[in-house]
Amino acid sequence: MSEQHVHTPPDRRAWFGLLVVLGPVLLVAMDGSILFLAMPRLSQALTPSADQALWILDIYGFAVGSLLIAFGSIGDRYGRLKLLMIGATVFGIASATAAFAPTPEFLIAARALMGIAGATLLPSALAVLSELFGDPRRRAQAIGIFAAAFAAGFAIGPIVGGLLLERFWWGSVFLINLPVIALFLIFAPILLREVRATRPGRVDALSVVTSAAGLLLMIYGLKHAATEGLSPTAVLAGLGGIALLAWFAGRQRSLEHPLMDFSLFRDRVFTVAIITGLLPLAAWSATAYLAGIYLQSVLGLPVLHAALLALPGAVVLTTTCIVTPMVVHRIGKRTALIACHFSIITGLLLLLPITITGGVGWYVASTMVAGVGYGISFAVVADTAVGAVPTERAGSAGAIAETSNELGNALGIALLGSLAALIFRLQGPDLAPTLTETLQLPNLAPTIIEETKSAFVTGLHAAVIVAGLLHAALGVLALRWLPKSATPEVTGDVLPDDTVDRTKTIA
Repeated sequence: MSEQHVHTPPDRRAWFGLLVVLGPVLLVAMDGSILFLAMPRLSQALTPSADQALWILDIYGFAVGSLLIAFGSIGDRYGRLKLLMIGATVFGIASATAAFAPTPEFLIAARALMGIAGATLLPSALAVLSELFGDPRRRAQAIGIFAAAFAAGFAIGPIVGGLLLERFWWGSVFLINLPVIALFLIFAPILLREVRATRPGRVDALSVVTSAAGLLLMIYGLKHAATEGLSPTAVLAGLGGIALLAWFAGRQRSLEHPLMDFSLFRDRVFTVAIITGLLPLAAWSATAYLAGIYLQSVLGLPVLHAALLALPGAVVLTTTCIVTPMVVHRIGKRTALIACHFSIITGLLLLLPITITGGVGWYVASTMVAGVGYGISFAVVADTAVGAVPTERAGSAGAIAETSNELGNALGIALLGSLAALIFRLQGPDLAPTLTETLQLPNLAPTIIEETKSAFVTGLHAAVIVAGLLHAALGVLALRWLPKSATPEVTGDVLPDDTVDRTKTIA
């Protein structure tokens, strides 16, 4: 970066480069949630089973979350811009494939490929963006815009999906990615620079495979037990996944360049920050998915109406993400993190009064109140995690923080969605494994329809209560563990320039 770029505002090239980078970032976040309102329509077309429907939703998040750190190291070694171009190309091909998937299994495979490609885009996009802005304060502004775009992508995904489904078939939610990817592939080589780390670490392929396999096996066991009942297959898969994850954690301690540095969790501030990155995304993804089905299949609202009802919460979430850094400067990160959890708890509790006959007002209020907490978590988690560790370990801290967001999005649907499916199976009429499939059966008596919808709402309530209890526990933990007075990184005071520089290494 020339001296001119360091001491003067970035030129148009840098800002256009930022705009180009934000396209893939928005898509990666948006595709984590764009199917929430599309699932009833998609289920009618492909008729997936209950566990296949959950895999369609969350295989994407698992692929992104389990590979983020690995692709961050690969980009350091072989070039971030090169990896961005490859990842964007694969993301576009996988999106087109998903749009025309003929079977649930085919769609699950296409979504997995989208997730793998998405894992190449996030860490590389942030590194390339940081290289565009030599001035630390301008770079901090750009990274703030990056974070806001990522949060907005999650928030507007269901809305974009609903608007598309009003006019087009379910595959359109994937085809919308193609124009953005095409523009990126045209302008990225012109506006962006190649970035490599000076001392890239070796990527341990065995760690990548065992972490991803362990997660998938464990979640498969849980989903199978929830939707089909406890069986030897579910038990063996679950135990096998736990064993692989335990072996993965043990292996990291013996590696010179571990895929995940578990020793960072000895710091309580770091631990609270990472759990705060995971849990709010889990609560948001699960409730958004279940509420989307509730609005359409229980209340019978058109998909466009359901999409518009999600808009106030999306606006609150995105606005909170943008203004939180300024507020944190006054109140400190400890107060912000505690407020995050108790805001989400309040929002979740507002879903409990909904019934099979009404609850639109409660839903909108819930998304707006909880949106404040979700926005805070997006805005402060990475900075808090990075500020809690020594400078030389900032890259690992940032990578784990980003990973916690993606895994939270997938785990919310996998675990809380499976809980809702279990409640539906136990309390429903047991005519079909899902609400959509049951309501599609011919000649259903009104009492059966009421029983079916009631069982789904009970499952939604159960997921909300569990998510609320987990946030309450984390809020209490934050009160006990986060220091009342600490270094500027923790209290929210103005960060020195070298701390801002460390955000370059967030993967």
